[in-house]
Amino acid sequence: MAQRQGARRGRGERVGLSRQQILDAALGLVDRDGLKGLTMRSLGEELGVEAMTLYHYVPNKDALLDGLVEQVFTAAVPAMDGSADWRAALRAYATALREGLLRHPAVLPLATSRPAVTPATLDDIEVLLRLLTAGGFPLGRALHALNSLVVFVIGHATAEAQIVIGAEEAGGADWLAALEAERYPLLVRAASEGVGADDGERFAFALEALLLGFEALR
Repeated sequence: MAQRQGARRGRGERVGLSRQQILDAALGLVDRDGLKGLTMRSLGEELGVEAMTLYHYVPNKDALLDGLVEQVFTAAVPAMDGSADWRAALRAYATALREGLLRHPAVLPLATSRPAVTPATLDDIEVLLRLLTAGGFPLGRALHALNSLVVFVIGHATAEAQIVIGAEEAGGADWLAALEAERYPLLVRAASEGVGADDGERFAFALEALLLGFEALR
């Protein structure tokens, strides 16, 4: 008897899925429900299959989590658009990575705790290291530069995602502007003028400082 269209597949039965489709669905699920909502069972329900079916494509839960990190990190690499200038390439990569992490904040804890181990992420690391060594970096310093850059981006995105202060809350712009001006003249002035508070500007400033430092130590 032919299987009814849309019916749930049996345990372990292979269906017309791919690893990429599974990772796309997993990323959408954690965007909506957070990491705690991601189980093989919940992902199977999302895709309309039994959980056992997923093991044809991802061997275990750890591989699925590694795949989520891969999704965000590999999406940032095309932003480099083949530039031979390592500064421009790293600037584009870091900017795209920050944007991707902020679009998918549930992946941030994974980015801080799981090393790059999938073939796709390792391929991208190789591309970045090739770019840096071609730009004059010894291999060891190329690794230091790349790791420092990624740690900076993850840390900045984590702070942005977690620290949201209202204008009138402690530390907010209005709160700072109302401080005692004689004691804190520069803080009050900055808050009143709205300078130094934009996350994007702060990120770009620090990124340029990093790139200049890399150039000086290359």
